[in-house]
Amino acid sequence: MFQITPQLYDKIKHFAKFPQTGVSLRQMVMFGPKPTKGTMFKASQFLHEELPIRLAHRVKELDELPGHLCEMPSIIKVKNWYAQSFQELLDLPPPQLSSIMKERIKHASQKNSLKSYPASVPNPALRSVPPPAHTNLHPVIPIGHRYFTNVEEIDCSPEVLTYTDNFVKTIETIKTRHDPVVTTVAQGILEYKERRKSNNIDTDVQQFLDRFYMSRIGIRMLIGQHSALYRGPARSDYVGVICVATNIKEIVQDAVANARYICEDHYGLFKAPEVEVYCPGDIQFMYVPSHLNHMIFELLKNSLRAVVENFGIDYEDEYPPVKVSIAHGKEDITIKISDEGGGVPRSGIPLVWTYMYTTAQAQDLDPEYNKSDFKAPMAGFGYGLPISRLYARYFGGDLKLISMEGYGMDAYIHLNRLSNSDEPLL
Repeated sequence: MFQITPQLYDKIKHFAKFPQTGVSLRQMVMFGPKPTKGTMFKASQFLHEELPIRLAHRVKELDELPGHLCEMPSIIKVKNWYAQSFQELLDLPPPQLSSIMKERIKHASQKNSLKSYPASVPNPALRSVPPPAHTNLHPVIPIGHRYFTNVEEIDCSPEVLTYTDNFVKTIETIKTRHDPVVTTVAQGILEYKERRKSNNIDTDVQQFLDRFYMSRIGIRMLIGQHSALYRGPARSDYVGVICVATNIKEIVQDAVANARYICEDHYGLFKAPEVEVYCPGDIQFMYVPSHLNHMIFELLKNSLRAVVENFGIDYEDEYPPVKVSIAHGKEDITIKISDEGGGVPRSGIPLVWTYMYTTAQAQDLDPEYNKSDFKAPMAGFGYGLPISRLYARYFGGDLKLISMEGYGMDAYIHLNRLSNSDEPLL
């Protein structure tokens, strides 16, 4: 097992002093479906500087968790994964470029430097996620590096091509290593609860999990985007993992089919509650389809479960339908999912956002479970809603719930149509 040496931890503490650089969705699509080799090289250099900073922040925070949480075996395992990835990025040698190659890249990027880059705005989610108490960013270290640098097609030297190729392979290895992070941290929380002999999670632990999982979304987004750009577009309307013409109605219909199938399978129903979709035309915008599908699927799954359990499995009439309404304006797209599942009392709404909380029958985590996210059948481990809210907030949106106890629940997914907010990094 990988061990953190004192020398490595000194490097981690040094990198954790640097602020992280947020990237907006609009910046990510500036690469276009087929970026030049020079543009990919500059982006690799950016990530080679940025990813160790992000990983270092998380290692340091995992090491300073309160209440003996940092001593849990699963938390230590995750911390070592992050430290190992940090070490691998530092061990990857930068390219030794000739003066001719340096001048060639400089000249090719300067020709496009006068073009205006889209302005980013602070992510509104930063108002919702409190900063860690021990935040100690170095105030005088300028980062100033930029994710996207447009470099015209040039004759790249073998050193440039080899570096980019090795960097992509390294970050893909890191992404695979971190696949089981969500479930392993959840296992650590269970270990923590068992030691404390309490089912409650402290507010500071809840806030840590929000920061930690938000950071994980960002790291995986950057790695997945860079790898997809390097490997080539899956479809003509994709830039990396981002679809520039994401069709909301199609995403919703796909999530509806999956959620109803799982509902029927779980409860042994001949026919799950219907889902009625109201959408004014085909609304298309720039987004990550997998993120949107994850959010809608989780909410639909919860609504279907609530309806079935509210009326009973043996209900002889037709279940009342779940309704999905989609609206769009100049800045925002809003998706409302309404059910007649009985709702929850207002006092229970905060609990819904608590990790490891679920109204379903308790389930144990499989120690061998190593998927990237919870995809339990009908009821998971209490991660569906809080993780979905982080996905919404990552690109400047939000997820909100309004309950009518005794009747049902309305869930609102707000999406930033302008795609101009930076990641909410803490």
